[in-house]
Amino acid sequence: MEKVSGGNRKPWWILVGGRRRLGRALAEALAPDHNLVLTSSLSWKTEAPWITELSKQTQVRCLRWGAENPDIVPTMMADLAALGAAGITPNCAVLVSGTFPENLLGQWAPENLEATWRLNLTFPLLVAQAVAPRLAEGGCIQLLLDIAIHRPFLKRLPYTVAKSGLAALVPGLARLLAPRVRVVGHALGTVLPSAADDTEVLAARSLLQRTGTPEDLARALRYAAESPYLTGEILTLDGGTRLV
Repeated sequence: MEKVSGGNRKPWWILVGGRRRLGRALAEALAPDHNLVLTSSLSWKTEAPWITELSKQTQVRCLRWGAENPDIVPTMMADLAALGAAGITPNCAVLVSGTFPENLLGQWAPENLEATWRLNLTFPLLVAQAVAPRLAEGGCIQLLLDIAIHRPFLKRLPYTVAKSGLAALVPGLARLLAPRVRVVGHALGTVLPSAADDTEVLAARSLLQRTGTPEDLARALRYAAESPYLTGEILTLDGGTRLV
């Protein structure tokens, strides 16, 4: 089971990218049984009403971590040190942040490739490096990947490359951090369709004939966090889409 720190009854989790869409939905799903450190590249001032509501269920800390920030490494180190000084030792870090750009063959350029890889690969690498020493013993870093690692997206090959790089990080980082910290990846299908998505078409592409939900992902995250003998593995959560 997860350990609590600082006299709290709930374990602390870090959600990197916990402000928008999937990150926000995960924060709401995890709040009943976790204290949360949420990060975003944008200011939290506009999110005050939501944070106030979330704080009625649990303790919340908000940090500003942006992949574009040239001082992101010292910023993360200082913020994590401040959490430690406040008696907060996270049990888990979930790396949610990312983009899903369409980069067609023939349109690749150094600028758009670098932008895709910075947020989807470079930033997660830097976050993992920063949080690993600050996690509780037996804690877990969880990387959100994509089923593109099993079946590359032809219109999004640079994105696929970034997620495949993170997939390679899972066993490598697990070896580097063992036995104190565990590392688990999640290859996701559609778990939060956008308003522009045809959910019927997406559902028909899966064996279970439905799309996923943030609650499905939250269950997988809890399972990995509470499984002390699990590390270096990538769990696929796609309703069987890759098998169709």
